[in-house]
Amino acid sequence: MIDKTTVALTLTKQDLLEVVNIAKAAGDAIMAIYGQDDFVVSHKGDNSPITMADVAAHHIIVQALAKRFVGIPVMSEEAADIPWDERRQWQSYWLIDPLDGTKEFIKRNGEFTVNIALIHQGIAIAGVVYAPVFNTYYYGAKHLGAWRQKTGLESPLLGVTRQRDVPIIVGSRSHLSPDLTKYLLQLGEHKMLSVGSSLKFCMLAEGEADLYPRLGPTSEWDTAAAQAVLESAGGKVVRYGSDEPLTYNQKPEILNPYFIATAPGWVK
Repeated sequence: MIDKTTVALTLTKQDLLEVVNIAKAAGDAIMAIYGQDDFVVSHKGDNSPITMADVAAHHIIVQALAKRFVGIPVMSEEAADIPWDERRQWQSYWLIDPLDGTKEFIKRNGEFTVNIALIHQGIAIAGVVYAPVFNTYYYGAKHLGAWRQKTGLESPLLGVTRQRDVPIIVGSRSHLSPDLTKYLLQLGEHKMLSVGSSLKFCMLAEGEADLYPRLGPTSEWDTAAAQAVLESAGGKVVRYGSDEPLTYNQKPEILNPYFIATAPGWVK
């Protein structure tokens, strides 16, 4: 077990793989529901959908993290009502989205993920992203590096971006804001790919795409794990219009500002 005084500084590759295993257990629970002929879809107060899969994955992750990393607080999309006066004191904590891309889950297109991030002093320092349908894991820590594991085979994400005449931009299947439309017009010639959930960041980390501009609403749990993977591979995630990094737990609201994520070595 690792206690809260050391986890951010002493996270090892084996610890990271333990988190991968936790994500897999959550993914197994999600897939059990995904395979059903029908499942109940409810809606939260903000009208966003939630299913039994979201809830089941949440409980598995929270319980496993509490057992493996004793004393580290956890914030989840499915248990986010933690007072600011309490969480502002956290130096390190786990930030999870048990099922990122619930709309994609409901559509059954496979583009949903399990996301587990470790935040230390406002920075996403480690993260695991698991795409159960594709049997693919992305994981990394800033002091260790980043990897992809697909069908049991692990390979490093080396931060190598392919050279292209026309940049490949990834965006959301479910959200296309007027601000993003304007940005893309200003960007000039490009190829646009629509991808669900945090897989957009992972495509950047793999070198399969160049840029992910998000000029629309996201919450902190939507981005943290994948940001950690991308930055551990050499990419960047900055606030739109500045070079300031996207940070966490620095304000009462959990909504992110607009941001731009770029693949390793990408230069416009």
